[in-house]
Amino acid sequence: MVLMLGGAAASKALAPTERMAARYAGVSLETLIPVQFAGWRVDEAIIPLTPDPTTTAALTTLYSQTLSRTYVNGAGQRVMLALAYGGDQSRELQVHRPEVCYAAQGFRVQDAAKVTLQSGFGTVPAMHLVASRSGRVEPITYWVRMGDEIVRGNVEQGITRVRYGLAGSIPDGLLVRVSTLGDDAPAQYAVQQDFVQAMLAALSPSGRQYLLGRPTGAPA
Repeated sequence: MVLMLGGAAASKALAPTERMAARYAGVSLETLIPVQFAGWRVDEAIIPLTPDPTTTAALTTLYSQTLSRTYVNGAGQRVMLALAYGGDQSRELQVHRPEVCYAAQGFRVQDAAKVTLQSGFGTVPAMHLVASRSGRVEPITYWVRMGDEIVRGNVEQGITRVRYGLAGSIPDGLLVRVSTLGDDAPAQYAVQQDFVQAMLAALSPSGRQYLLGRPTGAPA
């Protein structure tokens, strides 16, 4: 009985209590990302798809904020941007990666690979993958920020969550996804890279930190 009570007390003492989301309590995704920057602007003619009620309920549980926009530049290139923020990255509420979400919607997901984006504000560990369904081919670039770090895959997410937990913190999480339509994946990734660089350059330092955490190799 003494051992059981001692174990329970230790578990309670080790339970994380500091919510990292408090740092960003006043941040709004709608105002954080400009509607126009460096030749890109929101394409008002494109109306984002509305999820069905079941999916909407699930998203509300996982995320406290989401943003979905389509941008177009002077050359007619279009980039779809999606952000999803969750203040509690416990196992049950952690950000869902596109590999899972697209597959659940009937897409074939392939060619997933770890990549490093050159942002001009430090390197960004990211993922590339291609989702296809009924003739629609959608190359995707995305990254997930957990707390102050960018994580790739379930293993990195799990290790990072445990490390923050042992330090007494509950990390927040942000999914940043950009995608385009086209069969030539390398060409589409190049467009996405240009878009990401322009978007990050248009943000304030605090805005970039919100999206990137602490990117490696960032200039002093």
